[in-house]
Amino acid sequence: RGMTEVAAFYRFAPLGDPAPMKSPLQSLCDGAGVRGTILLAHEGINGAVAGTPDGIATVISHLETLPGCANLAPRVSGAGEMPFGRMRVRLKREIVTMGVPDADPTRAVGTYVDPEEWNDLIGQPDVVCVDVRNDYEVAIGSFAGAENPETARFGEFPGWWAANRERLRGKRVAMFCTGGIRCEKATALLRHDGFDAVHHLKGGILRYLEEVPERRSLWRGDCFVFDERVAVTHGLKPGDHFLCRACRRPLQERDGNRPEFEDGVSCHRCLGEFTETRRARFRERQRQVELARARGGRHLGADSAAGRA
Repeated sequence: RGMTEVAAFYRFAPLGDPAPMKSPLQSLCDGAGVRGTILLAHEGINGAVAGTPDGIATVISHLETLPGCANLAPRVSGAGEMPFGRMRVRLKREIVTMGVPDADPTRAVGTYVDPEEWNDLIGQPDVVCVDVRNDYEVAIGSFAGAENPETARFGEFPGWWAANRERLRGKRVAMFCTGGIRCEKATALLRHDGFDAVHHLKGGILRYLEEVPERRSLWRGDCFVFDERVAVTHGLKPGDHFLCRACRRPLQERDGNRPEFEDGVSCHRCLGEFTETRRARFRERQRQVELARARGGRHLGADSAAGRA
């Protein structure tokens, strides 16, 4: 079995109508033995795929022929085994859902900041550092001193901004997220709102963890990722978290010993979030996963590709 590469990428680009692009891309990925998820929308592309180095190169080369998608520069890392069970190309209204149509990153975004310049920026007294990720991601790691908007999903971020806009006026805002896509869209929101003193971490936390030595790093904890690795730390080494298969939130090893934890069914974070009917479905799914595992196979219900943005 050859080496497995995981490539994560996005590009805000005016694709127009992406519908005709879906089937050819799906066929290309299937033919190249690549699995994962790629989202297509009028505003661009967003995806995470895994396969052999040749398979990944084939897919990236095709994506770079799409309008505005040249030099995609995906974030590539290795994986011990294939982290995705299938390949899905999906048409979406937005490649990352915020729900503010006028916040258009193809028109205006904040100022990119390279990882090696990030520490100096967020150390300035007039700079407010904002983590635009979801609360369950922030809980396992963030930059020291960063503000946590405490959002359950990215679509709640505009509400946080509306509530904090006046407090932050006169400051510079430095935003960051996992790979750069959410903070890029968040800066577009601020720019649309007439707030120009806004910066974002180029390549996101993942590039920072890859390029900034641990001894100089201001990152604390692990960084949640939306695949089977669950979380990574400095040097993009796998962290020590696993997923609750019910709510897709990251858990630490000790959380598996809590009384609320039932593998594939519940954890202490989601115990009251699902009906008993849904939990019964989760139990059946988990039973199928365990049967497939016993046979040496893989059940598609085990995938984490349905992670939250």
